Amino acid sequence: MNPEKKITKKITWLEISLLALVTVLFLWWLIPVKLAKNENKSEIGAESAKTEFPIVALEAKSAYVLDVNTGEVLFEKESELQWPLASLAKLMVVFTASKLVPDYMLVRITSDDVMEEGDTGLLIGEEWNIKKLIDYSLVVSSNDGIRAIASVAGAGIARSATTSGEILFVDNMNKLAREIGLTETYFLNQSGLDLSGNLSGGYGSARDVALLIREILKTNVHMLEATAFSKINIDSKNKIHNAVNTNKVLEKIPNVLASKTGYTELSGGNVVVAFNVGLDRPLIISVMGSSYDGRFNDLNALVDATLRYFVNTK
Repeated sequence: MNPEKKITKKITWLEISLLALVTVLFLWWLIPVKLAKNENKSEIGAESAKTEFPIVALEAKSAYVLDVNTGEVLFEKESELQWPLASLAKLMVVFTASKLVPDYMLVRITSDDVMEEGDTGLLIGEEWNIKKLIDYSLVVSSNDGIRAIASVAGAGIARSATTSGEILFVDNMNKLAREIGLTETYFLNQSGLDLSGNLSGGYGSARDVALLIREILKTNVHMLEATAFSKINIDSKNKIHNAVNTNKVLEKIPNVLASKTGYTELSGGNVVVAFNVGLDRPLIISVMGSSYDGRFNDLNALVDATLRYFVNTK
């Protein structure tokens, strides 16, 4: 072979080898840089997509907004503050009763039942299917109906015990609260009515109330469906009752799944609502420690903020 050609050939292979080495080094440097840039872009994109929840000024002492599907807390204000529940306690009554007695149970209203505070039109001797009585008692916040439900459900426990059925039923409410992780919640009676000027019938937090609603919807989606209506006719064995919901702003909230109000001198205004912001996308908003009308203003403000948040995020 010609020596000149041989030298040229060696130089060519050297050039190719050097070029390959440079290419490899360049790629080795370039790929991580691109990955880092892409990662940064993803982080920036995710941050920009996650729109901040709108700032909301509330009268309430505490509040909580929970995305049920993701478990994300969209908003909270003193959400673990232990506060008088008032009639929000009735949610635990019906949940506990559902664990103890079947839906076809018959309940007869007694004179002791109608002695409870407030008149919601129940009659002594009136007979109810317990599911319908639950619907009615939640919609109009009937202390009479709730006592009747607790008495019937508690009677089954008391058959083999010396303690009264009512006390045993409240014990079961407390037991169930612990089982589902309601760490700020306990009950002294079934109605949530104040026992004195400084002692409530039940205590809980805005977070716990939202978690209770979530648990009820998860285990028995139909239990609270009547509370989604501003007005509904519910019949006992004796008469038809026109039930008007104690939540005055239900019609302003889209796709309501559940609702409950509460008010006593100690608690002030409480309210909780579950509603869908999209197809099978339930949100729960709980408000505690507002005023009688202020709770509805607070609820409307949080509903509006939640809807704006999801529109912006989408």
